[in-house]
Amino acid sequence: GGGYSAADLRKDLAAVRAAGGGDVNVVARVDRSGEAPLRARYGTAGAGSAEPVPWDPEFRIASTTKTFTAVVVLQLAAEGRLSLDDTVEHWLPGVVRGQGNDGGRITVRDLLRQTSGLFDYVADPAVQDRMVDHFGENRFDDTPPEQLVAIAMSHPPLFAPGGGRWAYSNTNYLLAAMIAEKASGGQSWQDLVAHRVIAPLGLRHTYIPGANPYLVGPHVRVTLTGPDGTPVDVTDHSFQHTADSGVVSTPADLDTFFRALVSGRLLPPARLAAMRTTVPYDDLPVPPAGTQGGYGLGLRVVPLTCGGTYDMHEGDGIGVYARPAVSADGRRAVTVSITTTTALVDQDAVNRAVEALTDHALCGGAA
Repeated sequence: GGGYSAADLRKDLAAVRAAGGGDVNVVARVDRSGEAPLRARYGTAGAGSAEPVPWDPEFRIASTTKTFTAVVVLQLAAEGRLSLDDTVEHWLPGVVRGQGNDGGRITVRDLLRQTSGLFDYVADPAVQDRMVDHFGENRFDDTPPEQLVAIAMSHPPLFAPGGGRWAYSNTNYLLAAMIAEKASGGQSWQDLVAHRVIAPLGLRHTYIPGANPYLVGPHVRVTLTGPDGTPVDVTDHSFQHTADSGVVSTPADLDTFFRALVSGRLLPPARLAAMRTTVPYDDLPVPPAGTQGGYGLGLRVVPLTCGGTYDMHEGDGIGVYARPAVSADGRRAVTVSITTTTALVDQDAVNRAVEALTDHALCGGAA
């Protein structure tokens, strides 16, 4: 018994840091109904800094943005402005075509749950070359989403939609946001998220910088080793300016967001249930409970060793990893943020360590 303590969190977070190679900077926060939050941190505010990691740092949440985007799409669906059964072609005529791609066969639901089969534009060799090998000259990237979708359309799909297959693709969320913008009467996805999610929940350290490459509040500097072997500070950039990746937040705000989401403060019950209706995914290690869980509409639903499930969506950015999760009843949430100092982490090892921490924190006891 005894529940989950600050000492337990420190021990579990130390294991996450070790899994990340031992030189990553890490911070974790657990929020619980009726109890004080738990916090732990290891490392510094960045390479060369003597300051500790800030307790509630701002960081680019990368693909955790997808949950925010999915919420807005589901709100518009609840308001009758769009249907999850609408095709991409209906909203964006002519956008998804060529190379065997067919927007008439892909629904909004397919986009949100990653069952479209569309190529992930981030995997395009030219995009990788810009981000990885020529980061410095491209760090102020502001390529519009339409152009990124066009890059994806230059590749054939991985599979035809509707056959029960799943593949993670950032392209899906660019298209989902483009549809939301049209369905809302022309509001930008940034404004939709700001007005419908960030402001109502009072998330004071959550924002969408867009093409602005700089974070405004306390944060950890991010370093990677460049192609020539020298360290590159990759903190300031605008690569992640679109609806698949563009939100900045903090551990406290992410805990608040996920608790509000599963508590029904953002969506009517039927829409929240749809968000949690999953298909099997195949891109992450098996969680501690021993079964895989599934991918819903911008949420992963993962089993707990103590019974029941939790909801989460990871974010893997440029040297920054977000791992927020919330118990199904919304009573407990945990967010882990990991920042590199030398190299990208072994994601399988880190995910396993984070999943153990998450399971312990949400089940309420040490292993």
